[in-house]
Amino acid sequence: MTTACRTPSVPAVERAFWLLEQLAESKNGLSLSQLVESSHLPKSSIHCLLLTLERGGYIQRSPQTGRYTYSLKLFGLANASVSGLPIREQAAPLLVHLMERTGLTVHMGVLDKYEAVLIAKYNPPGSTGLATWRGKRMAIHCTGLGKALGAYMSEEELKALHRVRKLPRHNENTISNFRRLQEEFSRIRQLSYALDDEEDEVGWRCLGAPVFNEEGRPVAAVSVAGTTQMIHAENIPRLAETLKSCTSAISSAVGYSRN
Repeated sequence: MTTACRTPSVPAVERAFWLLEQLAESKNGLSLSQLVESSHLPKSSIHCLLLTLERGGYIQRSPQTGRYTYSLKLFGLANASVSGLPIREQAAPLLVHLMERTGLTVHMGVLDKYEAVLIAKYNPPGSTGLATWRGKRMAIHCTGLGKALGAYMSEEELKALHRVRKLPRHNENTISNFRRLQEEFSRIRQLSYALDDEEDEVGWRCLGAPVFNEEGRPVAAVSVAGTTQMIHAENIPRLAETLKSCTSAISSAVGYSRN
């Protein structure tokens, strides 16, 4: 047994990270009572952890609602952590070109366990934009970016995703049945692109496609997103081909070869 395996983790640090993860999954923040209820820990312990994170500038508490949310400091850390990723730097000019060709918001993300994490975003000029940012975590089962990555997960990974995250319903369009999701992922592998048809947010559609490395494994995904007026049945095939041309070029840039 290695020294690292014998060394115990620090419970307070584990709990602090758990709190941050809970806040990351909430859209409007969480109150002290909600966090206490879900943690089954003493109220005093949760309050001390929240106070420590707040004093460090990592979270903030709304005086109106009493709910805790992420602070800009955490967003800054997320941006700093992804800004130096080699694949992001290599893809940047291609992503900008994709945004200019389609007039849609372009995202790039990578898989982190059971979620997709945005590492790049480009908005077309004049766009009102989506409520997304670098570092944001997105669901695997109902976003174009997430589905483009999830479609290439192993059967064991998919079962673990379902066991740990379930398939929460965002609206009536969300795929919440595991069998249906498997069928959807099979279709994505055949088409080489994914479609979020108002499954994450009503009124918005998104197409996503994977980026492969030199070993032929998906290491990232790129998506184009817009309103249902901007992405519709008539232009989806054209947008899909434009998107796949972009991801193919990025794949080549990072060493992927079909041969």
